[in-house]
Amino acid sequence: MSTTKVHLLISINDLILLVFYSESDCWQFRLISAGCEVFGERKLYYTPEAAEKAGREWVYQGY
Repeated sequence: MSTTKVHLLISINDLILLVFYSESDCWQFRLISAGCEVFGERKLYYTPEAAEKAGREWVYQGY
C-alpha cells in the first residue's frame, strides 16, 4: 500500500500550492485554482524544498 504525505499547503495569488510526498513518486507539487482545476507535472523532486521552489516558479510565471 502506498501512502502520500502532505508537506505544504499554502495560498499564493488565488492559487493553492500543494507539496506532497508519495512513496512511489518522491516529492511533487500541484497548483489548485479557485475553480478547482489542478495544474502540475509528474516531475519528481528529491526534496520538499525543490518541489516548493518549482511550484512557486510556476505560480510567478503564470503557470
